[in-house]
Amino acid sequence: MSNALWEQLQRADSAAIWHPYAPATGGADVYPVVSASGVRLQLADGRELIDGMASWWCAIHGYNHPVLNQAVAAQLKLMSHVMFGGLTHPPAVQLAQLLVELTPPALDRVFFSDSGSVAVEVAMKMAIQYWYSAGQPRKQKLLALRHGYHGDTFGAMSVCDPVTGMHHLFGAALAQQLFAPAPTCAFDAACEDSDIHELTALLAQHSEELAAFIVEPVVQGAGGMRFYSPHYLVRLRAVRPIQCAADLRRDCHRLWSHR
Repeated sequence: MSNALWEQLQRADSAAIWHPYAPATGGADVYPVVSASGVRLQLADGRELIDGMASWWCAIHGYNHPVLNQAVAAQLKLMSHVMFGGLTHPPAVQLAQLLVELTPPALDRVFFSDSGSVAVEVAMKMAIQYWYSAGQPRKQKLLALRHGYHGDTFGAMSVCDPVTGMHHLFGAALAQQLFAPAPTCAFDAACEDSDIHELTALLAQHSEELAAFIVEPVVQGAGGMRFYSPHYLVRLRAVRPIQCAADLRRDCHRLWSHR
């Protein structure tokens, strides 16, 4: 591609496209890509770039993978897409069965969504609907960790860190959720009672209004690549909010009795 065509493409891009995480006007120049293979992007001027973000963490097998290309081509000959409301098709059923086999026994159904942010939104709705069906409609709030990131749609933004999560501009428009301190126990360290003390207190204090706790397991990627102890998740899973509430009421009664 000549320099003139490169510049023409950049001007056309600037006039017609608003890129993610870029200002509406006056954004930085973009780089025209003409092909991709493995981890490498081929630019129009012949240069190569290494995509260290794996197409925003989605292309884990690399670009232009022959097995994936063949599968896509074969599927396109049958159908590229069909609505999922009231319909199904073999690839969806086969994928769901495989995912069920890979996950723990309690996870035996699959709900397909079209992006990570939408998956978070769906999970939040499922949690709230579960408690509504169980006769506890007050359980509407979510508890999340500080430094967390869960997506850019409105529900997902509400459970991202309200200070460092890039979404403070929309804070007043978002549902107000609850936040616990980010884990401080290192990846190769044990998780002590002190590491989950404040989290346990929040679960106890808000047990009647909490629908779910959302967490990035082991690594908070967008929050600074913060790795924490897997044992934190074990301790978290063992916490029973209802029991926590009972313990908190008992402790408060003891405190009041000693005054």
